[in-house]
Amino acid sequence: MDPIHVDGKKKGRIMLYALSTCGWCAKTKDLLNSLGVEYDYLFVDQLPKDEMEKVYTEIVHRYNPMGSFPTLVINGKAIVGYQEDEIREALV
Repeated sequence: MDPIHVDGKKKGRIMLYALSTCGWCAKTKDLLNSLGVEYDYLFVDQLPKDEMEKVYTEIVHRYNPMGSFPTLVINGKAIVGYQEDEIREALV
């Protein structure tokens, strides 16, 4: 499954790894939408099992060893959890 793309202001490469049932993931997505930035996102829990395992392994090894959600990657820097101030600062 390819990531879902959301158009907006270009602020570099923004990728949100989220769960469809996660309230903090929804808040992170809402924040990105309210800031009007371009980003991609994946609901990891909605991927086929083999793809889910591959994406989860990538998240753990590259961005977030705890493997928790949301994991937001902005220009290669991971922000774990809903960290509004940190997200806003990374997008200035």
